[in-house]
Amino acid sequence: MTDYARPTEEFLRTVDVHLILPQQEPFVMIDTLTKFSLMSSTTERLVREGGMFVENGCLSASGMMENIAQTCAARIGYYNKYVLHNEVQVGLIGAVRDYVVNSLPKTGSTITTTVDVLEEIFGMTLASARIECAGEVIATAEVKLAVKEQSQQL
Repeated sequence: MTDYARPTEEFLRTVDVHLILPQQEPFVMIDTLTKFSLMSSTTERLVREGGMFVENGCLSASGMMENIAQTCAARIGYYNKYVLHNEVQVGLIGAVRDYVVNSLPKTGSTITTTVDVLEEIFGMTLASARIECAGEVIATAEVKLAVKEQSQQL
């Protein structure tokens, strides 16, 4: 029996990300949720030729930021759907700080994105994020997020 609050990577790889994200195709920027905890999430994404945010054979810096945002969304979406049995919530990035891009990943490469929660208070989350490709950190950022409550209007 799966402990949804402490899932294995094997189980997470079977989760359809379309069920835990508010974004849908063609705007989905993660392929697989590989790690989940209340304080962290990790995703993978194959950079595909012709994909959204792919320019000159590389994923753009804005595409990498969207990938970070969706890694945050995957953590919240998984928690809502599998642990709380609620609907997926829409989140908003309130601020980005210290966004550093060391290199852009080329098509055909897989990026691994990890978001670690630093603090959660009053419906806001402060998190650090990093994107790795072939074992190297290629981008880092700090993001502030807000999640829309079920009854709120955007």
